[in-house]
Amino acid sequence: MLTEARRREVLELARQLLRIPSLSGKEKWVARAIRERMQEFGYDEARIDSLGNVIGIIRGRRPGPCLLFDGHMDTVAATGEGWRHDPIGGEVQDGRLYGRGASDMKGALAAMVAAAGYFAHDRERDFAGTLAVAGTVHEECFEGVAAREVFQAVRPDYVVLGEASELNLKRGQRGRAEIVITTRGRAAHSSNPGAGNNAVYQMVEVVRRLRELEPPLHPVLGPGILELTDIISAPYPGASVVPDTCLVTYDRRLLVGETREGVLAPIRKVLDELAASCPGFRAEVAFARGEGKCYTGAHLASERFYPGWLLPDDHELVRRALAGLRAAGLQPALSHYSFCTNGSFYAGEAGVPTIGFGPSREELAHVVDEYIELEQLWAAATGYYALAGALLAP
Repeated sequence: MLTEARRREVLELARQLLRIPSLSGKEKWVARAIRERMQEFGYDEARIDSLGNVIGIIRGRRPGPCLLFDGHMDTVAATGEGWRHDPIGGEVQDGRLYGRGASDMKGALAAMVAAAGYFAHDRERDFAGTLAVAGTVHEECFEGVAAREVFQAVRPDYVVLGEASELNLKRGQRGRAEIVITTRGRAAHSSNPGAGNNAVYQMVEVVRRLRELEPPLHPVLGPGILELTDIISAPYPGASVVPDTCLVTYDRRLLVGETREGVLAPIRKVLDELAASCPGFRAEVAFARGEGKCYTGAHLASERFYPGWLLPDDHELVRRALAGLRAAGLQPALSHYSFCTNGSFYAGEAGVPTIGFGPSREELAHVVDEYIELEQLWAAATGYYALAGALLAP
């Protein structure tokens, strides 16, 4: 499948994408480049939707399921000191391709776009169903939110995420929620603190009590971590003022089946107990909301609650995917992601059977001198080709 000419083509596509900056909300030019390459590969459709996602469609000759390869186009900024390789240079050195997004995840996107085109060409479209490839926007800010538009457009029966897995098969992940707790006090001059009610002191007690909570535990995904990530008092700066408001944000890692109410319930219990025992204590808790603007001008808004998901080892998708990858000469282990992905929507909300398979390692995302090994890039293209065959042309 992957001839030497095709290996060069996959690499050049990955280099092309790396040379186009695409911060969240600024993916316009990389989306256009991907659409153009889809058209060159002979996709039946290659379009950009209202949010700016690029969606490519290849139809088989026979009816069958829809398989979606999903990857995000946006990257985080190339911050940090010590870059030795241009983050938008697409440099190749010592068997590695360098650049912001090489591992997270323009390398995987290039492999997906090319592998789908090769599969359709080699089969002369003699397969059952539809093969779709999507490059989504704003994933770094809103896991799975823009993917909702892709889902509505293609209605996939199976989803393969291209997030880095070191060519292993990921069958789940913990989800993520951002929880905001606010305490309310009464402002006063700091020379007369007794006339006020310091909201920070209230929050100190909240934080102490929350550290005593036992996190829920899943036998595969691990603990449902609750970790404080920031704290803000108001007014700020508080020059000679007792703060009347204090706000903290917690990062909560979600396990399979956890609900919004269930996640907030133990926190509400702590706040209710403090209100009953501490005169003047007032507090509230809610999930954070995020907002962003797409490069198309569309507006994204979302409550920051992205569910976890997990497929059993013997699920049909897992079994067939493993068989297809092994038949192609790969040796994937079965595991799960440690971070959050678009799978929070596809699997966690929409209930679509979803797996992850991608090149490179999780820990190479967002780092200085981000890179992907060329052998991983090419093996990923081989794997996507094999997955298409296993799920659409068994």
